Amino acid sequence: KREIKMRKLDSTKVRPLKSEQLLHIQDHDFALRPGFGGSPIPVGIDVQVESIDSISEVDMDFTMTLYLRHYWKDERLSFRSNKNKSMTFDGRLIKKIWVPDVFFVHSKRSFIHDTTVENVMLRVYPDGNVLFSLRITVSAMCFMDFSRFPLDTQNCSLELESYAYNEDDLMLYWKHGNKSLSTDEHISLSQFFIEEFSASSGLAFYSSTGWYNRLFINFALRRHIFFFLLQSYFPAMLMVMLSWVSFWIDRRAVPARVSLGITTVLTMSTIMTGVSASMPQVSYIKAVDVYLWTSFLFVFLSVIEYAAVNYLTTIEERNQLKKRGKASGMYSIDAVQAMAFDGCFHDADVDMDLTAFSDRCEENETQAQAGGVSSMDTTRIKRKRSLKGNMGRIILQNNHVIDTYSRIIFPSVYIVFNFFYWGLYI
Repeated sequence: KREIKMRKLDSTKVRPLKSEQLLHIQDHDFALRPGFGGSPIPVGIDVQVESIDSISEVDMDFTMTLYLRHYWKDERLSFRSNKNKSMTFDGRLIKKIWVPDVFFVHSKRSFIHDTTVENVMLRVYPDGNVLFSLRITVSAMCFMDFSRFPLDTQNCSLELESYAYNEDDLMLYWKHGNKSLSTDEHISLSQFFIEEFSASSGLAFYSSTGWYNRLFINFALRRHIFFFLLQSYFPAMLMVMLSWVSFWIDRRAVPARVSLGITTVLTMSTIMTGVSASMPQVSYIKAVDVYLWTSFLFVFLSVIEYAAVNYLTTIEERNQLKKRGKASGMYSIDAVQAMAFDGCFHDADVDMDLTAFSDRCEENETQAQAGGVSSMDTTRIKRKRSLKGNMGRIILQNNHVIDTYSRIIFPSVYIVFNFFYWGLYI
């Protein structure tokens, strides 16, 4: 008998009450909201942003990880407590009581973290106040405007709203006003600088169901420009400047000037294609498009400039040859063909005599046949020395007036364009 009495007094052997019995869950219908039929139940929201994982310009969305906390009062969950302490539960009790049905407007996908267990916490106070906390990662739409890309600032927002309960049944509000939204100090993005975070609220109307309270998490993102300076702007500037080298190359050097122009045009096309591949296919012009297309136009005009120089030079030389009466017979060749024969530059101002050129060619041929390889080497050495001594004078005299003006006009216009471009978009 003594042993049986001691067992009854041992409190450690008493089976504790279940949480459902302690909170009287079986005695109430939790399918209905607290205070059903009366005034709308106020639900406070508190958000702590843990990280902004990614910003996608192509998909026009962002991914954010946050702690979402709900505060409300449900007197059906009140219980007696001598020490007035709250009770904390995990996610297994959530399915048995009423919780707010908050969802993310314009969200594409979202999930509650479940490692190592589901990241859900429920805390109930003796007077019926409830704290419901979730750790969520959500991807939502952000309507971006790329008209100033990459010198743009994007304003995105994450919107919270009740799905089933309109303003007559549930009132969403920020629990601590503007202080309800907090962020981690170490949040950073590779291409953006986070300028501000702010919280706001409003109403949303649906024609079928009425007005709903909506909360907004607003943040502004300013893009880092240095990456695009290195990848797009600086290469475009260098290609434009490289195309100007053509204005200092002799107008007779057709392969050099044409190959330089084609190379710069193709390089600009590659830069433009690379930028467009990483951007959404929008129907309006972006700031980077204005710069790249203008740079492409400068490179293209440098090729057109040489086409005009070459054409006018050919016309001019033919007219001069006709005046001298040397445009007929077997010696009816122009200076460009002469350059192809002997490798030298010719111009009417350098006392070019095609007859003498023909005589030299015949003389060289005779000497080559008579003297062999040594005579040919001597002729080549003399020709190289003559060309080297007169190279500076030949280049100066072979400059066309269009090249002279292009050396001033092209850089001046491009500098003015850059001045207005950066002044407009920065």
